[in-house]
Amino acid sequence: MDPRALAFGESVVLAVAPEAVAAGFPSPSQGYATDELDLNERLIRDRVSTFVWRAAGHSMTDAGIHDQDLLLVDRGINPVPGRIVVAVVDGEYTVKRLDLVGEHLVLRAEAAGYRDIIPGELSETSIWGVVTWVLHQP
Repeated sequence: MDPRALAFGESVVLAVAPEAVAAGFPSPSQGYATDELDLNERLIRDRVSTFVWRAAGHSMTDAGIHDQDLLLVDRGINPVPGRIVVAVVDGEYTVKRLDLVGEHLVLRAEAAGYRDIIPGELSETSIWGVVTWVLHQP
Protein backbone atom coordinates (compact mmCIF):
# COMPACT_ATOMS: atom_id res chain seq x y z
CA MET A 1 0.00 0.00 0.00
CA ASP A 2 1.51 3.31 -1.06
CA PRO A 3 0.17 6.78 -0.42
CA ARG A 4 -0.77 9.11 -3.23
CA ALA A 5 0.88 12.49 -3.42
CA LEU A 6 -1.52 15.38 -3.82
CA ALA A 7 -1.75 16.78 -7.31
CA PHE A 8 -0.45 20.29 -7.87
CA GLY A 9 -3.37 21.50 -9.94
CA GLU A 10 -6.04 24.09 -9.53
CA SER A 11 -7.63 24.74 -6.17
CA VAL A 12 -10.93 23.13 -5.29
CA VAL A 13 -13.18 26.02 -4.37
CA LEU A 14 -16.79 25.51 -3.30
CA ALA A 15 -19.57 27.89 -2.30
CA VAL A 16 -20.30 28.15 1.43
CA ALA A 17 -23.87 28.50 2.68
CA PRO A 18 -24.56 31.65 4.74
CA GLU A 19 -25.43 29.72 7.92
CA ALA A 20 -25.14 26.30 9.54
CA VAL A 21 -27.67 23.65 8.58
CA ALA A 22 -29.92 22.32 11.36
CA ALA A 23 -29.48 18.60 12.00
CA GLY A 24 -32.62 18.25 14.14
CA PHE A 25 -35.31 19.87 11.98
CA PRO A 26 -35.44 21.90 8.76
CA SER A 27 -34.19 25.46 8.93
CA PRO A 28 -36.57 28.13 7.66
CA SER A 29 -33.64 29.91 6.01
CA GLN A 30 -33.82 30.49 2.27
CA GLY A 31 -30.33 32.03 2.10
CA TYR A 32 -27.88 31.58 -0.73
CA ALA A 33 -24.17 31.00 -0.71
CA THR A 34 -22.30 34.13 0.29
CA ASP A 35 -18.69 32.99 0.52
CA GLU A 36 -16.25 30.50 -0.94
CA LEU A 37 -14.11 27.84 0.66
CA ASP A 38 -10.87 26.61 -0.88
CA LEU A 39 -10.56 22.98 0.21
CA ASN A 40 -6.81 23.02 -0.33
CA GLU A 41 -6.42 25.91 2.11
CA ARG A 42 -8.83 24.37 4.63
CA LEU A 43 -7.64 20.75 4.57
CA ILE A 44 -3.96 20.91 3.72
CA ARG A 45 -1.29 22.52 5.91
CA ASP A 46 1.60 21.73 3.55
CA ARG A 47 1.03 20.26 0.08
CA VAL A 48 4.57 18.86 -0.16
CA SER A 49 4.27 16.82 3.03
CA THR A 50 0.60 15.75 2.71
CA PHE A 51 -0.43 12.44 1.19
CA VAL A 52 -3.69 10.56 0.71
CA TRP A 53 -4.04 7.03 2.09
CA ARG A 54 -7.05 4.73 1.78
CA ALA A 55 -8.02 3.03 5.04
CA ALA A 56 -8.45 -0.74 4.98
CA GLY A 57 -10.19 -2.61 7.76
CA HIS A 58 -12.28 -1.83 10.81
CA SER A 59 -9.87 -1.37 13.74
CA MET A 60 -10.41 2.42 13.92
CA THR A 61 -14.19 2.76 13.49
CA ASP A 62 -14.68 4.25 16.97
CA ALA A 63 -12.31 7.04 15.90
CA GLY A 64 -14.47 7.69 12.82
CA ILE A 65 -12.20 5.90 10.35
CA HIS A 66 -14.02 3.29 8.28
CA ASP A 67 -12.92 0.80 5.66
CA GLN A 68 -12.17 2.61 2.36
CA ASP A 69 -12.17 6.12 3.89
CA LEU A 70 -9.56 8.51 2.53
CA LEU A 71 -7.03 9.81 5.04
CA LEU A 72 -5.05 13.00 4.63
CA VAL A 73 -1.69 12.32 6.27
CA ASP A 74 0.87 15.05 6.93
CA ARG A 75 4.48 13.91 7.31
CA GLY A 76 5.55 17.33 8.60
CA ILE A 77 3.54 17.27 11.84
CA ASN A 78 5.19 16.10 15.05
CA PRO A 79 3.55 12.80 16.09
CA VAL A 80 2.59 13.31 19.73
CA PRO A 81 0.59 10.97 21.97
CA GLY A 82 -3.13 11.23 21.33
CA ARG A 83 -2.81 11.84 17.58
CA ILE A 84 -3.91 9.29 15.00
CA VAL A 85 -0.91 8.25 12.93
CA VAL A 86 0.16 6.03 10.08
CA ALA A 87 2.90 3.84 11.51
CA VAL A 88 5.21 1.27 9.97
CA VAL A 89 5.78 -1.80 12.12
CA ASP A 90 8.18 -4.38 10.69
CA GLY A 91 7.43 -3.15 7.17
CA GLU A 92 3.63 -3.20 7.58
CA TYR A 93 1.60 0.02 7.50
CA THR A 94 -1.15 0.60 10.04
CA VAL A 95 -3.31 3.50 11.20
CA LYS A 96 -3.71 3.74 14.99
CA ARG A 97 -3.82 6.25 17.84
CA LEU A 98 -0.35 6.98 19.17
CA ASP A 99 0.20 6.47 22.89
CA LEU A 100 3.14 6.16 25.25
CA VAL A 101 3.08 3.99 28.35
CA GLY A 102 6.16 4.94 30.28
CA GLU A 103 8.76 4.98 27.53
CA HIS A 104 7.03 2.29 25.45
CA LEU A 105 5.22 3.12 22.22
CA VAL A 106 1.67 1.78 21.97
CA LEU A 107 -0.44 1.95 18.80
CA ARG A 108 -4.04 1.85 20.00
CA ALA A 109 -6.87 0.30 18.02
CA GLU A 110 -10.23 2.03 18.42
CA ALA A 111 -12.80 -0.68 17.85
CA ALA A 112 -14.04 -3.60 19.91
CA GLY A 113 -12.28 -6.88 19.20
CA TYR A 114 -9.01 -5.36 17.94
CA ARG A 115 -5.78 -5.45 19.89
CA ASP A 116 -3.38 -2.59 20.41
CA ILE A 117 0.04 -2.95 18.82
CA ILE A 118 2.94 -2.86 21.26
CA PRO A 119 6.10 -3.16 19.16
CA GLY A 120 8.72 -5.43 20.68
CA GLU A 121 12.28 -4.48 21.44
CA LEU A 122 13.48 -6.00 18.16
CA SER A 123 10.70 -4.52 16.04
CA GLU A 124 11.43 -1.85 13.48
CA THR A 125 8.82 0.83 14.10
CA SER A 126 8.47 4.35 12.76
CA ILE A 127 5.73 6.93 12.52
CA TRP A 128 5.14 7.69 8.83
CA GLY A 129 2.82 10.67 9.34
CA VAL A 130 -0.07 12.19 11.27
CA VAL A 131 -3.68 11.87 10.09
CA THR A 132 -5.15 15.35 9.76
CA TRP A 133 -8.49 14.64 8.06
CA VAL A 134 -10.73 11.67 7.34
CA LEU A 135 -12.87 11.84 4.21
CA HIS A 136 -15.85 9.59 4.81
CA GLN A 137 -18.80 9.13 2.49
CA PRO A 138 -22.05 8.68 4.45
